[in-house]
Amino acid sequence: MRPQKIEPAAVEGDFFYVKDLLDADERKKLERVREFLAEAVRPHANELWERAESPLGLKEAIRDLDITGTWADDQSVAPRSYLLTGLIGMEMSRVDPSFATFVGVHGGLGMGSIRECGSDEQKERWLPSMVRWEKIGAFGLTEPLAGSDTAGGLTTTARREGDGWVLSGEKKWIGNATFADLVVIWARDEADGQVKGFVVEKGTPGFTPKKLAGKIALRGVQNAHIILDDVHVPEENHLQRANSFRDTARVLKATRGGVAWSATGCAIGAYEAARAYAVRREQFGRPIGSFQLMQDLLSRMLGNITACQGMLVRMAGLQAEGRLSDAHAALAKMFCTSRMRETVAWARELFGGNGILLEYDVARYFADAEALYSYEGTRDMNSLIVGRAVTGISAFV
Repeated sequence: MRPQKIEPAAVEGDFFYVKDLLDADERKKLERVREFLAEAVRPHANELWERAESPLGLKEAIRDLDITGTWADDQSVAPRSYLLTGLIGMEMSRVDPSFATFVGVHGGLGMGSIRECGSDEQKERWLPSMVRWEKIGAFGLTEPLAGSDTAGGLTTTARREGDGWVLSGEKKWIGNATFADLVVIWARDEADGQVKGFVVEKGTPGFTPKKLAGKIALRGVQNAHIILDDVHVPEENHLQRANSFRDTARVLKATRGGVAWSATGCAIGAYEAARAYAVRREQFGRPIGSFQLMQDLLSRMLGNITACQGMLVRMAGLQAEGRLSDAHAALAKMFCTSRMRETVAWARELFGGNGILLEYDVARYFADAEALYSYEGTRDMNSLIVGRAVTGISAFV
């Protein structure tokens, strides 16, 4: 006899109804984003992932969603709560983590650097065109030999020359940089040893981005290895409020929180794929979702997701109050990416052999999770940021 089938109370990963915390207008905006993702992104996600191509053809459609940037960047942007912004990032990653990263690099790291570190004139010069996706941004911090130790180990140099600067060195893993119009490059000033920020415009002589090949995660994001061969940048492109690594850290604090939302979305996508598969896939004459071991996997996935959402809702509240610290963002990134990694592994396990086929989606979430787990600060580095906050002792070296 087949077991009795009970209609589930919540098929989606939002088991505790976090979206209900939004007001009516915000829920309408989130629903519009969900519809866009379902209609324009999901049908092509696996294809773009397999071909390692970014969704540049969707720039205008993303612009029309009115979700890029803030009201301070351009007064055409409708005000948005931190919770809505986080949930939008979560929904993007729920459908395609590569798409979420493509958008996040531009709107978070690229625009965020100019918003946090640019002068009023620089913000007025660049941000409105970035809001409209007329210019795409990227963020160049990591280097071939400097990842976790960029604060002290950055080797790209900036030398003052005449009325501008000369940048020399290399950058690696720079998302969107193969096609970006504006790339924020972080370099160490030879004169005072401080890390400073510069906007390098597309086509500048000596600036050569080359697409990284052979990636197994976030293949829909174009990451570049950049060569900076005596790149001349005018003083007007030196971000006026980016004069030490602490200024870089201001940008990273906000974007680490964004990665935590994306990680939770990736976990939701994997869970929902696994749940759908469990109720239709039959073995031994019954759906595998009727077996205790499979239900246990689904329950554990949902527990991880719900715990992450609870932390992130509170993080959004701290942002709104102006109380979010580096340690808060680091803990959210560390915890949510760790739980995501666990969740996508359980989801892939539920699929058995089909879990390694791209057509079932879960393989994409499983692979993409590895990049989310590592970028914007590894789990270990974020744990040390938290450890320093709770003990008052730095253990980085």
